[in-house]
Amino acid sequence: MKIMCLNGWGGKLQEHLIPYVHDTSPDVLCLQEVVHTPTSHKDWLTYRDGDHILPQRANFFRDVSEALPDHVAAFCPTAQGVLWDGDQQIPSQWGLATFTRKSVPIIGQVQGFVHKSFETNGYGEHPRSRSAHAIRVFDFEKDRPVSIVHMHGLRDLNGKMDTPERVAQAHRLSALVQGVMEENDPLVVCGDFNVEPDSETFDVLKKLGLTDLVTSRGFTDTRTSHYKKSGRFADYMLVNTSVEVVSFQVVEQPEVSDHRPLILEI
Repeated sequence: MKIMCLNGWGGKLQEHLIPYVHDTSPDVLCLQEVVHTPTSHKDWLTYRDGDHILPQRANFFRDVSEALPDHVAAFCPTAQGVLWDGDQQIPSQWGLATFTRKSVPIIGQVQGFVHKSFETNGYGEHPRSRSAHAIRVFDFEKDRPVSIVHMHGLRDLNGKMDTPERVAQAHRLSALVQGVMEENDPLVVCGDFNVEPDSETFDVLKKLGLTDLVTSRGFTDTRTSHYKKSGRFADYMLVNTSVEVVSFQVVEQPEVSDHRPLILEI
């Protein structure tokens, strides 16, 4: 089973990301920063937050769904705000999504918030709402269930240091994990956590028997050349001892986002 975790950067590099996802075709794709604008047929809209202005692929969720026609697509919205078409405001939802190959049945799932709750009238004040999605699937090749969870951790404008909100987020993630997995399940927890490797987040997750593959295997960078700031860790993939790791990659090329894809085969 191949599991990919990726922050899609709102589809900014869509022309590279879509063919890469199609060609790689993971069994499970855990995708963060997903845009879903059901009332617009535009290809591109603009996100504005003060001086922070980004092009957004207006229907990024649809684009990835079309690239993976053999997958079940689940969109988990965090907020409904607006994107801009010139001077016109367009209601748009933002969140994360999970794509699961149709031959891999989903036998359990939990969707919930790890920070704040659903914002209905704008994206909210920083640090904004964040969610996670947990699925329990059945792997027929290995004749066993597997639990897979991903989160987009909160973004604090002051940096990636631990805060009371981040510690609470880790405990909410842990509770969500325990809400889907069963005893002896192989467990994979991944996402853009927005924390440093020494974060208390990993102490909380260690109590679930989880070990991070990024730092334990010597990787020092999960960002691409499109990310210009210091602090090169953001994305993590953790497994418990029931997971048999066949291979694990932090993919440098092609660059499909300002984050690198993480690919685990079990």
